Amino acid sequence: MNHILIIGFVWPEPNSSAAGSRMMQLIELCISQNWKITFASPATETKHMFNLKDINISTAIIKPNSTCFDTYLKKIRPDIVLFDRFIMEEQFGWRVSQQCPEAIKILNTEDLHCLRKTRQECFKNKKEFEIKDLINNEYTKREIASIYRCDLSLIISDFEMKILKDIFKIDKNLLLHIPFLLEPITTKTKKEWPNYYSRKHFITIGNFRHEPNWNSVLYLKETIWPLIQKELPEAELHIYGAYPPQKATQLHNPKHRFYIKGWTKNANEVMQKSRVCLAPLRFGAGIKGKLAEAMLCGTPSITTTIGAEGMLNEESDWNGFITNDPIEFAKAAIHVYSNPSIWHQAQQNGIEIINTMFQKKTFSVLFTDQILKIQNDIKQHRDNNFIGSMLQYHAIRSTEFMSRWIEEKNKTK
Repeated sequence: MNHILIIGFVWPEPNSSAAGSRMMQLIELCISQNWKITFASPATETKHMFNLKDINISTAIIKPNSTCFDTYLKKIRPDIVLFDRFIMEEQFGWRVSQQCPEAIKILNTEDLHCLRKTRQECFKNKKEFEIKDLINNEYTKREIASIYRCDLSLIISDFEMKILKDIFKIDKNLLLHIPFLLEPITTKTKKEWPNYYSRKHFITIGNFRHEPNWNSVLYLKETIWPLIQKELPEAELHIYGAYPPQKATQLHNPKHRFYIKGWTKNANEVMQKSRVCLAPLRFGAGIKGKLAEAMLCGTPSITTTIGAEGMLNEESDWNGFITNDPIEFAKAAIHVYSNPSIWHQAQQNGIEIINTMFQKKTFSVLFTDQILKIQNDIKQHRDNNFIGSMLQYHAIRSTEFMSRWIEEKNKTK
């Protein structure tokens, strides 16, 4: 039985973010393989975090820049270590390599942070994003180096897979496309959904600490919602999301039917009650949890090309409409909201996307097969990754000495 240590950037909050849902999907995958699981994180525990002990997962709070983590590794001796985002690999990867050299190192990227950060910078500078903008970004260099230092990286989007293979020429054996792991939508599931006439109002949902989400809320408030409300004066927009700051709650305006609802314990329930989901995302990366959630609830959505990225193949039609123009966005939202036949076709498109793009069973087998393949000949796997070995050598020296310097500095406080 494998023992996997997951080093989390944060404690998983499946009801607060797509990242939290994604982490729980990976945990469930490990449970299905009868692996022993330990989840450790340097982050502060939160009120919305999932109680991992309820599913018999050991937990630990760990410290960066401390030899205590070395002692901890020696004690638990994991066979596999999964880093949640490249920042965790930077902080703890070199210690894992020293203390558990035979352990398989996996990077769960969540999304390509360098892509999200670069797009955000371009947006703020009012510049249209181009792939070449990634090249000189600091996050790109750090994240690509982290991918090379690991034995395998989990990539959530086929668009991001293409970037890594075509632009950065990363060996396909170091990458594995693992999107959301979702159960298929059955005829029985569809019958349990509220119908078109039972639903009302618009919804958007997303963690307010995630900058693309906050930007989309402002975009709705200032530009898109006034256009929709003009044509649908009785409709309301309900905005859900964890950790709304004061600047967000101040946007709450019942007069304009613009409601900041905050965190919800059951995103599925509020999504199913809504008629249309709005996601005017102008930058970001990865796969958008709110849009997958909408499809799983039979709720059509209006989004942008960035919102739909990684969720369509050449044969798919969207679960609603995709447009980057705010006027067209509002028109599409009104059109779907007001036309039962269009709404039902959009819903059916969403079912087909979930059932063809996110097959839990298929991708789970790919994951476990790849782990077994690496375990059977980890030396050859690493010998084939010379760039990773080179970066590993230099990273261990530089990050080790920096970490030890910080550790000694902390002792003098």
